[in-house]
This record gives sequence, structure tokens and C-alpha cells, in this order.
Amino acid sequence: MRLKGKRVAVLIENLYEDLEGWYPALRLREEGAEVVIVGPEKDKVYHGKHGYPMRSDASSRETSSDAFDAVVVPGGYAPDMMRREPSMVDLVASACAKNKVIAGICHAGWMLISAGAVRGRTVTGFFAIKDDLVNAGANFVDREVVVDGNLVTSRNPNDLPAFMRAIIELMEKGPE
Repeated sequence: MRLKGKRVAVLIENLYEDLEGWYPALRLREEGAEVVIVGPEKDKVYHGKHGYPMRSDASSRETSSDAFDAVVVPGGYAPDMMRREPSMVDLVASACAKNKVIAGICHAGWMLISAGAVRGRTVTGFFAIKDDLVNAGANFVDREVVVDGNLVTSRNPNDLPAFMRAIIELMEKGPE
């Protein structure tokens, strides 16, 4: 139980990549973290790209980055939906500004861009959003996981084991 006493927000919106939502939530719980599923609306069922449902525990409008040690943003098409909700963007931007662990996989880079979290940072993500990340001021590299300060990024569901190892290690030691 390496993360006992830690709280993590896993963001959710429709069309999330099912594995990228569920794998982090379950893996973090396995390590003892309290995982809160945060969506634009509380107690709403959101459906993944492959139809798997996930119910939100909290609304982004009613929560604060102060309540969490880390924020995880799954990929799929959900990040494009998430960044349309100002309170979702504010949650990520605020957590980043407070040097909390921010983790994004696949298309999560879209949300990280909107939250102002990638400028001057080295990141990875799904190859199709490379131009978006570079144009937002990031240094894009093609690796299974990249840790730059408090920011952890990965490319796709195949990278989930490395992604989760990096998140757990960073949460244990704290960002530099």
C-alpha cells in the first residue's frame, strides 16, 4: 500500500479510452490511494470509446486541486470534451501550478495544452497530436513514458504499465 493516505482525481468524460480510465483507477486503488472519479457532473455515467461505463464521484465544478495529490487524464476523445468545460481545465491548471503530479496518456495532451501544462516541457503522447503539443511549446519525444518534473505522459494503452510505475514512483517521492 505505497500510496496510503494519497488522493487522486481521475478525470472522466464520454469517449474516454476505456483502459486508460479504468487501469489507472484500479492500479492506484490497489496501492492504497483514494481515487475520486471527477467529471463535469457528479454521479453521472460516462461511456468509454468501447462502451464501458464509469460513474463520476464528483463534479469538477465542486472540487478543487487542493483536495488531491495527483490528477490523471485518460485519453481517447474525452480530453477534447473535457477541455470544453472550464472547471475541468481549471482543475488541471491549478494542480499543475501547485506542483501536484499531473499524468496524461494518449490524447490527454489536448487537456494538458488547454491547461497550460506543456510549454517548455518534454512530453509524449499519441503520435497524431504531436503537432498540437509542439505548437503549444512542448518538446515531443516518442517514448513509452516521459517524466518532466511533476508531469508524466505516455502514448497509448500499451504504455499503461510504464505509465503507472512512473506515476506511483513520483507520488511516493514527490515532484522535484
